[in-house]
Amino acid sequence: MTRAQQRWLPALLIPVALVMAVLFGSVQAGAAVSLPSKTADEILAMIARTDVRALSGTVEQSAGLGLPEVPTTGPGIAPGAASALELLTGTHTARIFVDGPSKARLQVLDQLAERDVVINGGNAWFYNSADNSATHLSAPASPASHGHESMPYRSTMPTPEAVARSFLAAIDSSTEVSVGDARSVAGRSAYRLTLNPRSQETLVDSVSIDVDSQTGLPLGIEVRAKDQEEPAYSLAFTELNLSTPDAGLFEFTPPSGASITEEVLPPKPVPALAAPPDAGQLRHSGPAPTGEGWDTVLAFPAGSFPPGFLSNPQLSQALQPVAGGRALTTSLLSVLVLDDGRVYAGMVPIDRLQSAAAAQ
Repeated sequence: MTRAQQRWLPALLIPVALVMAVLFGSVQAGAAVSLPSKTADEILAMIARTDVRALSGTVEQSAGLGLPEVPTTGPGIAPGAASALELLTGTHTARIFVDGPSKARLQVLDQLAERDVVINGGNAWFYNSADNSATHLSAPASPASHGHESMPYRSTMPTPEAVARSFLAAIDSSTEVSVGDARSVAGRSAYRLTLNPRSQETLVDSVSIDVDSQTGLPLGIEVRAKDQEEPAYSLAFTELNLSTPDAGLFEFTPPSGASITEEVLPPKPVPALAAPPDAGQLRHSGPAPTGEGWDTVLAFPAGSFPPGFLSNPQLSQALQPVAGGRALTTSLLSVLVLDDGRVYAGMVPIDRLQSAAAAQ
Protein backbone atom coordinates (compact mmCIF):
# COMPACT_ATOMS: atom_id res chain seq x y z
CA MET A 1 0.00 0.00 0.00
CA THR A 2 1.37 3.39 -0.92
CA ARG A 3 2.13 6.11 1.64
CA ALA A 4 -0.86 8.11 0.39
CA GLN A 5 -3.16 5.12 0.92
CA GLN A 6 -1.82 4.53 4.42
CA ARG A 7 -2.49 8.16 5.35
CA TRP A 8 -5.94 8.58 3.84
CA LEU A 9 -7.60 5.17 4.13
CA PRO A 10 -8.28 5.35 7.91
CA ALA A 11 -9.65 8.89 7.74
CA LEU A 12 -11.95 8.00 4.86
CA LEU A 13 -13.36 4.83 6.37
CA ILE A 14 -13.70 5.91 9.98
CA PRO A 15 -17.10 7.57 9.38
CA VAL A 16 -18.41 4.24 8.05
CA ALA A 17 -17.09 1.53 10.35
CA LEU A 18 -14.27 0.19 12.45
CA VAL A 19 -13.70 -3.56 12.30
CA MET A 20 -15.13 -5.44 15.34
CA ALA A 21 -15.67 -2.28 17.35
CA VAL A 22 -17.24 0.93 16.12
CA LEU A 23 -17.28 4.61 16.86
CA PHE A 24 -19.03 6.13 19.86
CA GLY A 25 -18.88 9.54 21.54
CA SER A 26 -20.10 13.13 21.65
CA VAL A 27 -18.23 16.31 22.43
CA GLN A 28 -19.24 17.51 25.89
CA ALA A 29 -17.26 20.70 26.43
CA GLY A 30 -17.64 23.13 29.28
CA ALA A 31 -16.88 26.82 29.45
CA ALA A 32 -13.69 28.24 28.01
CA VAL A 33 -10.62 27.99 30.27
CA SER A 34 -7.33 29.87 30.48
CA LEU A 35 -4.17 28.03 29.40
CA PRO A 36 -0.64 29.13 28.41
CA SER A 37 -0.51 30.00 24.72
CA LYS A 38 0.77 27.26 22.39
CA THR A 39 1.23 27.07 18.64
CA ALA A 40 -0.32 24.39 16.48
CA ASP A 41 3.07 22.68 16.10
CA GLU A 42 3.51 22.61 19.88
CA ILE A 43 0.11 21.00 20.37
CA LEU A 44 0.84 18.44 17.63
CA ALA A 45 4.10 17.62 19.44
CA MET A 46 2.14 17.11 22.68
CA ILE A 47 -0.09 14.57 20.96
CA ALA A 48 2.93 12.77 19.49
CA ARG A 49 4.55 12.50 22.95
CA THR A 50 1.49 11.34 24.89
CA ASP A 51 2.19 8.14 26.82
CA VAL A 52 -1.20 7.43 28.41
CA ARG A 53 -1.46 3.63 28.54
CA ALA A 54 -4.28 3.12 31.01
CA LEU A 55 -7.63 4.81 31.46
CA SER A 56 -11.31 4.36 32.16
CA GLY A 57 -14.09 6.70 31.17
CA THR A 58 -17.43 7.38 29.56
CA VAL A 59 -17.77 8.55 25.97
CA GLU A 60 -20.81 9.79 24.10
CA GLN A 61 -21.48 9.97 20.40
CA SER A 62 -23.68 12.32 18.43
CA ALA A 63 -23.99 11.51 14.73
CA GLY A 64 -25.90 13.65 12.26
CA LEU A 65 -24.71 12.13 9.00
CA GLY A 66 -28.15 11.90 7.43
CA LEU A 67 -28.22 8.08 7.54
CA PRO A 68 -31.62 6.35 7.87
CA GLU A 69 -32.49 4.32 10.94
CA VAL A 70 -31.42 0.72 10.36
CA PRO A 71 -32.74 -2.58 11.83
CA THR A 72 -30.78 -4.29 14.60
CA THR A 73 -32.50 -7.68 14.32
CA GLY A 74 -33.96 -9.75 11.54
CA PRO A 75 -33.01 -12.18 8.76
CA GLY A 76 -29.34 -12.01 7.79
CA ILE A 77 -28.27 -9.87 10.77
CA ALA A 78 -25.67 -11.70 12.85
CA PRO A 79 -26.72 -12.22 16.51
CA GLY A 80 -24.71 -10.12 18.93
CA ALA A 81 -23.02 -8.06 16.23
CA ALA A 82 -23.06 -4.30 16.78
CA SER A 83 -23.92 -2.47 13.60
CA ALA A 84 -21.62 0.36 12.58
CA LEU A 85 -24.44 1.97 10.63
CA GLU A 86 -26.81 1.80 13.57
CA LEU A 87 -24.22 3.39 15.84
CA LEU A 88 -23.71 6.20 13.37
CA THR A 89 -27.27 7.43 13.80
CA GLY A 90 -28.43 9.35 16.85
CA THR A 91 -26.64 9.40 20.20
CA HIS A 92 -24.95 6.54 22.04
CA THR A 93 -23.12 6.22 25.36
CA ALA A 94 -20.30 3.79 26.15
CA ARG A 95 -17.84 2.96 28.89
CA ILE A 96 -14.20 2.34 27.88
CA PHE A 97 -11.45 0.67 29.93
CA VAL A 98 -7.85 0.35 28.70
CA ASP A 99 -4.74 -1.20 30.25
CA GLY A 100 -1.72 -1.25 27.94
CA PRO A 101 -1.67 -2.14 24.24
CA SER A 102 -3.66 -5.41 24.42
CA LYS A 103 -6.28 -5.09 27.16
CA ALA A 104 -9.45 -3.12 26.56
CA ARG A 105 -13.15 -3.26 27.31
CA LEU A 106 -16.02 -1.40 25.66
CA GLN A 107 -19.55 -1.37 27.10
CA VAL A 108 -22.19 0.17 24.84
CA LEU A 109 -25.11 1.27 26.99
CA ASP A 110 -28.26 1.13 24.89
CA GLN A 111 -31.65 2.00 26.33
CA LEU A 112 -32.82 -1.61 26.66
CA ALA A 113 -29.62 -3.61 26.28
CA GLU A 114 -25.87 -3.66 26.77
CA ARG A 115 -23.19 -4.73 24.29
CA ASP A 116 -19.67 -5.57 25.36
CA VAL A 117 -16.34 -5.90 23.56
CA VAL A 118 -13.60 -7.37 25.76
CA ILE A 119 -10.04 -7.74 24.42
CA ASN A 120 -7.41 -9.50 26.52
CA GLY A 121 -4.21 -10.55 24.75
CA GLY A 122 -5.10 -13.08 22.08
CA ASN A 123 -8.77 -13.31 23.00
CA ALA A 124 -11.74 -11.08 22.26
CA TRP A 125 -15.39 -11.44 23.32
CA PHE A 126 -18.38 -9.70 21.74
CA TYR A 127 -21.59 -9.91 23.79
CA ASN A 128 -25.14 -8.61 23.24
CA SER A 129 -27.55 -8.80 26.16
CA ALA A 130 -30.54 -8.19 23.86
CA ASP A 131 -30.40 -11.77 22.55
CA ASN A 132 -27.87 -13.19 25.06
CA SER A 133 -25.41 -14.02 22.29
CA ALA A 134 -21.61 -14.05 22.47
CA THR A 135 -18.82 -14.45 19.93
CA HIS A 136 -15.36 -15.54 21.05
CA LEU A 137 -12.53 -14.59 18.71
CA SER A 138 -9.08 -16.03 19.37
CA ALA A 139 -5.72 -15.38 17.73
CA PRO A 140 -3.41 -18.41 17.52
CA ALA A 141 0.17 -17.97 18.66
CA SER A 142 2.63 -17.49 15.81
CA PRO A 143 6.18 -18.90 15.89
CA ALA A 144 7.59 -15.39 16.20
CA SER A 145 5.41 -14.56 19.22
CA HIS A 146 6.88 -17.29 21.48
CA GLY A 147 3.45 -18.58 22.42
CA HIS A 148 1.66 -15.25 22.79
CA GLU A 149 -0.30 -13.23 20.30
CA SER A 150 -2.23 -10.08 21.12
CA MET A 151 -5.01 -8.06 19.51
CA PRO A 152 -3.97 -4.38 19.65
CA TYR A 153 -6.96 -2.22 20.60
CA ARG A 154 -5.82 1.22 19.44
CA SER A 155 -6.97 0.95 15.82
CA THR A 156 -10.32 -0.65 16.65
CA MET A 157 -11.49 0.72 19.99
CA PRO A 158 -13.57 3.90 19.55
CA THR A 159 -11.53 6.41 21.53
CA PRO A 160 -11.09 10.08 20.59
CA GLU A 161 -7.36 9.32 20.30
CA ALA A 162 -7.89 6.63 17.63
CA VAL A 163 -10.14 8.85 15.52
CA ALA A 164 -8.01 11.97 15.97
CA ARG A 165 -4.78 10.23 14.96
CA SER A 166 -6.32 9.11 11.66
CA PHE A 167 -7.11 12.69 10.72
CA LEU A 168 -3.81 14.03 12.05
CA ALA A 169 -1.88 11.52 9.94
CA ALA A 170 -3.46 13.10 6.86
CA ILE A 171 -2.21 16.64 7.49
CA ASP A 172 -0.39 18.03 4.45
CA SER A 173 -0.32 21.19 2.32
CA SER A 174 -4.06 20.82 1.65
CA THR A 175 -4.83 21.44 5.35
CA GLU A 176 -4.72 24.65 7.36
CA VAL A 177 -4.02 23.96 11.05
CA SER A 178 -5.00 26.55 13.67
CA VAL A 179 -5.50 26.86 17.43
CA GLY A 180 -8.88 27.81 18.88
CA ASP A 181 -10.06 28.75 22.36
CA ALA A 182 -9.10 26.40 25.20
CA ARG A 183 -11.99 24.59 26.88
CA SER A 184 -12.92 22.03 29.50
CA VAL A 185 -13.65 18.43 28.44
CA ALA A 186 -14.58 15.76 30.99
CA GLY A 187 -13.42 18.14 33.72
CA ARG A 188 -9.95 18.56 32.18
CA SER A 189 -8.51 21.66 30.51
CA ALA A 190 -7.85 21.17 26.80
CA TYR A 191 -6.36 22.98 23.83
CA ARG A 192 -8.45 23.00 20.66
CA LEU A 193 -6.69 22.20 17.40
CA THR A 194 -8.68 22.77 14.17
CA LEU A 195 -8.01 21.33 10.72
CA ASN A 196 -9.54 23.27 7.82
CA PRO A 197 -9.40 21.72 4.33
CA ARG A 198 -8.23 24.16 1.67
CA SER A 199 -10.17 22.14 -0.90
CA GLN A 200 -13.52 23.35 -2.24
CA GLU A 201 -14.53 19.82 -3.32
CA THR A 202 -14.50 17.93 -0.03
CA LEU A 203 -17.65 17.51 2.08
CA VAL A 204 -15.65 18.30 5.24
CA ASP A 205 -15.75 21.86 6.56
CA SER A 206 -13.48 21.36 9.58
CA VAL A 207 -12.15 18.86 12.14
CA SER A 208 -11.60 20.10 15.71
CA ILE A 209 -9.61 18.08 18.26
CA ASP A 210 -9.57 18.83 21.98
CA VAL A 211 -6.16 17.93 23.47
CA ASP A 212 -5.56 17.40 27.19
CA SER A 213 -3.25 20.18 28.42
CA GLN A 214 -1.41 17.87 30.83
CA THR A 215 -0.93 14.62 28.91
CA GLY A 216 -1.45 15.50 25.24
CA LEU A 217 -4.20 12.85 25.00
CA PRO A 218 -7.00 13.72 22.54
CA LEU A 219 -10.17 14.04 24.64
CA GLY A 220 -12.69 14.81 21.93
CA ILE A 221 -13.16 15.29 18.21
CA GLU A 222 -15.80 17.21 16.29
CA VAL A 223 -16.25 16.93 12.51
CA ARG A 224 -18.33 19.54 10.70
CA ALA A 225 -19.77 19.13 7.22
CA LYS A 226 -20.22 21.94 4.72
CA ASP A 227 -23.65 23.59 4.68
CA GLN A 228 -24.68 21.88 7.94
CA GLU A 229 -25.22 23.91 11.10
CA GLU A 230 -24.74 21.17 13.70
CA PRO A 231 -21.64 18.93 13.84
CA ALA A 232 -22.00 15.91 11.57
CA TYR A 233 -20.03 13.73 13.97
CA SER A 234 -18.66 14.24 17.46
CA LEU A 235 -16.88 11.95 19.91
CA ALA A 236 -15.53 12.76 23.37
CA PHE A 237 -15.05 11.74 26.94
CA THR A 238 -17.63 12.98 29.43
CA GLU A 239 -15.81 11.26 32.32
CA LEU A 240 -12.14 10.23 32.42
CA ASN A 241 -9.87 8.56 34.97
CA LEU A 242 -6.22 7.94 34.05
CA SER A 243 -5.52 5.30 36.71
CA THR A 244 -5.17 1.60 35.83
CA PRO A 245 -8.56 -0.20 35.72
CA ASP A 246 -9.20 -3.34 37.78
CA ALA A 247 -7.76 -6.41 36.04
CA GLY A 248 -11.06 -8.26 36.44
CA LEU A 249 -12.69 -5.94 33.90
CA PHE A 250 -10.72 -7.66 31.13
CA GLU A 251 -11.97 -11.14 32.01
CA PHE A 252 -15.28 -12.24 30.47
CA THR A 253 -17.51 -15.23 31.17
CA PRO A 254 -20.68 -15.55 29.08
CA PRO A 255 -23.90 -15.52 31.13
CA SER A 256 -25.77 -18.76 31.66
CA GLY A 257 -27.73 -19.84 28.58
CA ALA A 258 -25.86 -17.56 26.16
CA SER A 259 -25.46 -18.78 22.59
CA ILE A 260 -21.71 -18.84 21.87
CA THR A 261 -19.96 -18.70 18.50
CA GLU A 262 -16.26 -19.61 18.32
CA GLU A 263 -14.04 -18.04 15.66
CA VAL A 264 -10.26 -18.21 15.14
CA LEU A 265 -8.17 -15.65 13.32
CA PRO A 266 -5.82 -17.09 10.69
CA PRO A 267 -2.20 -17.21 11.89
CA LYS A 268 0.20 -14.54 10.71
CA PRO A 269 2.92 -15.82 8.36
CA VAL A 270 6.52 -15.64 9.48
CA PRO A 271 8.06 -12.91 7.28
CA ALA A 272 11.27 -14.81 6.60
CA LEU A 273 9.37 -17.90 5.42
CA ALA A 274 6.37 -16.29 3.74
CA ALA A 275 6.19 -16.78 -0.04
CA PRO A 276 6.58 -13.53 -2.01
CA PRO A 277 3.34 -12.32 -3.64
CA ASP A 278 2.98 -12.71 -7.36
CA ALA A 279 2.20 -9.82 -9.69
CA GLY A 280 -1.54 -10.46 -9.53
CA GLN A 281 -1.53 -10.27 -5.73
CA LEU A 282 0.36 -6.99 -5.86
CA ARG A 283 -2.14 -5.49 -8.30
CA HIS A 284 -5.07 -6.35 -6.02
CA SER A 285 -3.45 -5.88 -2.60
CA GLY A 286 -5.31 -2.71 -1.73
CA PRO A 287 -7.32 0.29 -2.92
CA ALA A 288 -5.94 2.66 -5.51
CA PRO A 289 -6.12 6.37 -4.59
CA THR A 290 -6.90 9.08 -7.10
CA GLY A 291 -6.81 12.80 -6.41
CA GLU A 292 -4.99 14.52 -3.59
CA GLY A 293 -5.58 15.55 0.02
CA TRP A 294 -9.18 15.85 1.14
CA ASP A 295 -10.36 15.20 -2.43
CA THR A 296 -8.82 11.71 -2.52
CA VAL A 297 -11.02 8.90 -3.87
CA LEU A 298 -10.19 5.28 -3.01
CA ALA A 299 -11.00 2.65 -5.61
CA PHE A 300 -11.40 -0.91 -4.28
CA PRO A 301 -11.23 -3.64 -6.94
CA ALA A 302 -13.93 -6.31 -7.12
CA GLY A 303 -13.43 -8.94 -4.43
CA SER A 304 -11.84 -6.56 -1.91
CA PHE A 305 -14.53 -7.17 0.72
CA PRO A 306 -15.53 -10.45 2.42
CA PRO A 307 -18.34 -12.45 0.75
CA GLY A 308 -21.73 -11.21 1.91
CA PHE A 309 -20.44 -7.92 3.32
CA LEU A 310 -22.00 -5.76 0.63
CA SER A 311 -25.28 -7.71 0.87
CA ASN A 312 -25.60 -7.17 4.62
CA PRO A 313 -29.26 -6.17 5.27
CA GLN A 314 -28.29 -3.07 7.25
CA LEU A 315 -25.87 -1.85 4.59
CA SER A 316 -28.32 -2.70 1.81
CA GLN A 317 -30.99 -0.54 3.43
CA ALA A 318 -28.64 2.46 3.52
CA LEU A 319 -27.56 2.05 -0.13
CA GLN A 320 -29.70 3.78 -2.74
CA PRO A 321 -29.92 2.81 -6.46
CA VAL A 322 -27.83 4.89 -8.86
CA ALA A 323 -26.74 4.35 -12.47
CA GLY A 324 -24.58 1.24 -12.58
CA GLY A 325 -24.89 0.31 -8.92
CA ARG A 326 -25.81 1.59 -5.46
CA ALA A 327 -24.58 4.49 -3.34
CA LEU A 328 -24.33 5.54 0.29
CA THR A 329 -24.34 9.30 0.72
CA THR A 330 -23.83 11.08 4.02
CA SER A 331 -22.92 14.62 4.96
CA LEU A 332 -19.25 13.59 5.32
CA LEU A 333 -18.66 10.53 3.17
CA SER A 334 -19.86 8.97 -0.09
CA VAL A 335 -19.55 5.31 -1.09
CA LEU A 336 -20.32 3.94 -4.55
CA VAL A 337 -20.85 0.18 -4.98
CA LEU A 338 -20.90 -0.79 -8.66
CA ASP A 339 -22.73 -3.81 -10.07
CA ASP A 340 -19.38 -5.29 -11.16
CA GLY A 341 -18.15 -5.39 -7.55
CA ARG A 342 -15.89 -2.34 -7.56
CA VAL A 343 -16.25 0.09 -4.65
CA TYR A 344 -15.31 3.78 -4.53
CA ALA A 345 -15.19 5.89 -1.35
CA GLY A 346 -14.22 9.43 -0.46
CA MET A 347 -15.07 12.49 1.61
CA VAL A 348 -16.47 14.01 -1.59
CA PRO A 349 -19.86 14.22 -3.36
CA ILE A 350 -21.13 11.10 -5.11
CA ASP A 351 -20.68 12.61 -8.59
CA ARG A 352 -16.91 12.74 -8.01
CA LEU A 353 -16.94 9.00 -7.26
CA GLN A 354 -18.93 8.35 -10.41
CA SER A 355 -16.43 10.37 -12.45
CA ALA A 356 -13.54 8.41 -10.94
CA ALA A 357 -15.27 5.12 -11.74
CA ALA A 358 -15.99 6.17 -15.33
CA ALA A 359 -12.33 7.04 -15.85
CA GLN A 360 -11.14 3.53 -14.95
